[in-house]
Formats: sequence, structure tokens, C-alpha cells
Amino acid sequence: MYQTVDAFPAGTSVSWLQSVYTILITPTETNGLLGMFAAVVKPQSGPPRHIHHNEDEIIHIVEGEARFWLEGESFMRQAGDTVFIPRGKEHAFLVTSDTAARFVTCVTPGGFEGFFASVAKRGLQIPQHKAEIDALASAFGCEFIGPPIQAAA
Repeated sequence: MYQTVDAFPAGTSVSWLQSVYTILITPTETNGLLGMFAAVVKPQSGPPRHIHHNEDEIIHIVEGEARFWLEGESFMRQAGDTVFIPRGKEHAFLVTSDTAARFVTCVTPGGFEGFFASVAKRGLQIPQHKAEIDALASAFGCEFIGPPIQAAA
């Protein structure tokens, strides 16, 4: 069964690091099988390299384009494409389009979709709250490994 650090209902929207995250489906609705969230991510931004230890991640790009990095392999994806990221694999992405990218992400099993609401609820920011963010990520089964990927020179 899934574990949650904080429970947020479907429809919860939060802003964190200039991106907007909206919970679409909670693990409560799926008996823990999956969680789903939408994200609007600004150009030239993306998460640090990280690993989800508990869940697989499926990212569908609704608008925009992004460069993904998965276990040392870099590849471009655009609106209409879907990326599968197995649990335990180091990964990151960088939005490369001139406008914000829109993603719909499914995590299975569910639970991680609450991470963004949890950090936003606590007002945590990088770099000043890095230790707290790392601890909260760990509680969600996520480990930050390195910096975000950079735009190609």
C-alpha cells in the first residue's frame, strides 16, 4: 500500500519554483495504484537530477518541448510525445521551448504527486531550504543526485 506524507485532494494547485502543479488523481482514488498531476514549467527550467526509488514515472508532453536526460542519455521530446522513466533511474529534464511546457505526469504506485504541494505548503525554496527539501523528498522516496541539466551551448 502507498504511503503519503501529506494528503492533498484532486484539484489542489500550487506554485513552486515558478512552476504550477495541479493534482489530477490521488492514490486514494486508485487504491494506491497511481497518482497523476499536471505541471506548467517555465522555459529553461527543470528539476535537478533525481531518482524515484518507489515509482515509475510517465510524462506526457501536452505543449512545448524539453530535453530529457535519463541515465546519461540525452534526447528531445515535444508536444504529443510520452516518456517512460523506470523507478530507480537517475533523470531530469529541461524545457527548451520559448514558452512554458505543459506536462501530464502519472506515477505508479501513487504518492509522489503530493511532493510539490508539500514543499509549497511549507514555503521551502532553493537554495536556502535545501536540507529540508532533501528530507521531504526522501520521505516521498525521491533522492536529488545533482544539478539540473543545462541548455546546450
